[in-house]
Amino acid sequence: MCLAVPGRLLDRAEGPTGLPVGRVHFGSVVKEVCLAFTPDARPGDYLLVHVGFAIQRLDEEAARRTLELLAETAP
Repeated sequence: MCLAVPGRLLDRAEGPTGLPVGRVHFGSVVKEVCLAFTPDARPGDYLLVHVGFAIQRLDEEAARRTLELLAETAP
């Protein structure tokens, strides 16, 4: 089973390897993720992130619903 988590893209830049990267906000955590699979992502977009790679853009409502479901399952 794989887990991908939604987060909001704060900013983007070119990484040291030339691939696009961005800082993504996941609640209280901000992580740098690779944007190679979502090259059209812009700051403010919600992204679905799996092991450091943004794999899909989400609308805000889908991201909110997913985050609510994750919060319900947390201990």
